[in-house]
Amino acid sequence: MKLFYEPEGRLRLTLEDRSYLQVKPAWASPLSHPGKYLSLLDGKDHEIMMVEDPAKLDDDNRKIIEGELRRRYLNSQVKRIDLVKTEYGITYWTVETDRGSRELVTQSLQENANWMSPNLLVLTDVDGNRYEIMVDQLDDRSKKYVEVTV
Repeated sequence: MKLFYEPEGRLRLTLEDRSYLQVKPAWASPLSHPGKYLSLLDGKDHEIMMVEDPAKLDDDNRKIIEGELRRRYLNSQVKRIDLVKTEYGITYWTVETDRGSRELVTQSLQENANWMSPNLLVLTDVDGNRYEIMVDQLDDRSKKYVEVTV
């Protein structure tokens, strides 16, 4: 398996007997098996192959996959929660992230606030953006917002 860009910005894949002109990596089970089961899709979103453990790829292929996944799954890390307000089942958040200040809106926290571990909360806003909250790394005020809201 060989991943490469040709032309610049277009990911391609060559296997022993075949080449693919457009390739997109996508997690097959991101919530139940994070970091495992990576599907490589062609330009029509048909699966080319499944990579059970991407960490076992050679260095060049792994670096390409990591870069593509960062672009595809843009997650922000919440560093501080400044304000949370809930009205009619909609929650408005003002947060500081690793990418700056953000205001986000979540609906139905039962569906859009997922505890990935006892310490990791992932919020999905109405636009499909994901925000990771490492609760043990928050200040006390921010932790209180999480406790009261979620």
